[in-house]
Amino acid sequence: MANKISDRAVIGPEVKMGDDVTIGPFVFIAGNVVIGDHVTIYSNVSMSGKIIIGDHCMLFPNVSVMSGTQLGSDNIICQNTVLGALPQDFSFKGEETELIIGNHNIFRENIVINRASHTGGQTVIGNHNFLMEGTHISHDTKIGDKCVFGYGTKIAGDCQIADRVIFSSSVIENGGTRVGEGSMIQAGSTFSKDIPPYVIAGGNPARYNGINSVMMTSYGVEQKVQNHIANAYRLVFHGQNSILDAVLQIKNQVPDGPQIRNIVDFINASQLGIIGKTW
Repeated sequence: MANKISDRAVIGPEVKMGDDVTIGPFVFIAGNVVIGDHVTIYSNVSMSGKIIIGDHCMLFPNVSVMSGTQLGSDNIICQNTVLGALPQDFSFKGEETELIIGNHNIFRENIVINRASHTGGQTVIGNHNFLMEGTHISHDTKIGDKCVFGYGTKIAGDCQIADRVIFSSSVIENGGTRVGEGSMIQAGSTFSKDIPPYVIAGGNPARYNGINSVMMTSYGVEQKVQNHIANAYRLVFHGQNSILDAVLQIKNQVPDGPQIRNIVDFINASQLGIIGKTW
């Protein structure tokens, strides 16, 4: 299908675009930009620098897509969102870095995502994520698939977030921390240590509040396995031993399985330590 480009849009000569692209008025696109097929860009969108946009994307008014951004297919970007913003990192010296975004993500209003800080670095957003209004994802953070970020959640630089993680509203994740698969962080929480897989964490600072049974049930983890996970965390958070001894007890006392191995590997890999228990 033919492209539909408003005569009030400004499209640089170096811009490459596919078929069935719709661009509204007051859109500015310049630089090494590649736009795929079936993309809709509404009015007042600005894109500049080295950018790649995939198929079936929708960009609403007042969106800015900055240099170094690669945007996959079937993404929806709502008003006042900035993708690929310069990193808010004092060590950044203007290097060429990237923001890599997968497919089927929803970015609601007033989202800011920074590209990475140093040459060759990447900020990465996976697939099927939902970022609610006011979310900020900082430089060099890596996010998996099917995560939800509640209103006003702030993720600092160099964080790692696995699949199926839920952040309630106004959560603050401090720099360099990790969140394991299938965990949920309750509203208003702040944390500076790692949150292991399959747990509910909350408070300021966030602490362990039990396992996330609802999430695990929703993606098919058997009740027997959930009981094993609860027993593993009972050893970690309610025993009298060190974390190292608790991990050894898990290996000796809890039936093996992929979720249990994920817990053990996550704890063993922690550089900052994991959150504590609820007192």
